[in-house]
Amino acid sequence: MAYKSRYRVKNPDKYRGDSTNVIARSNWELQALKWCDTNPNVKSFSSEEVVVPYISDTDKKQHRYYVDLLIEFTNGETLLVEIKPAAQTRVPERPKTGRKTRRFINESLTYVKNMSKWKAADAYAKARGWKFVVWTEVELKALGLKLIGR
Repeated sequence: MAYKSRYRVKNPDKYRGDSTNVIARSNWELQALKWCDTNPNVKSFSSEEVVVPYISDTDKKQHRYYVDLLIEFTNGETLLVEIKPAAQTRVPERPKTGRKTRRFINESLTYVKNMSKWKAADAYAKARGWKFVVWTEVELKALGLKLIGR
């Protein structure tokens, strides 16, 4: 079963969108939402409010990508943020046996789909003067977040 938790925004004036319906789909996202909500350098933020159309290289069809976070900082910088485990940001390793296992195939498809999403998100962000970034456990820990599971 997938993780899903409702987040109660402490500073609704900072939230762009419906601050009464904020869902975290991982503990990492929940921690990032809390960080945005309480960080004095964050002017505004939203969760899954930005929708980026993209063509997936897995099926060549158009899809909608709901980006995890949009964060506007008090210094004027705006980040479009995806939160993923570092393992999903790298090309999957082929099994040592040389056979294509089901896991390897699934990881490969996920990687290709993520690359399609992130290419579209990067272009979407640049067109608006924003920056698209992927935060992994490395970046989240550097922000001082305590990470439990995914």
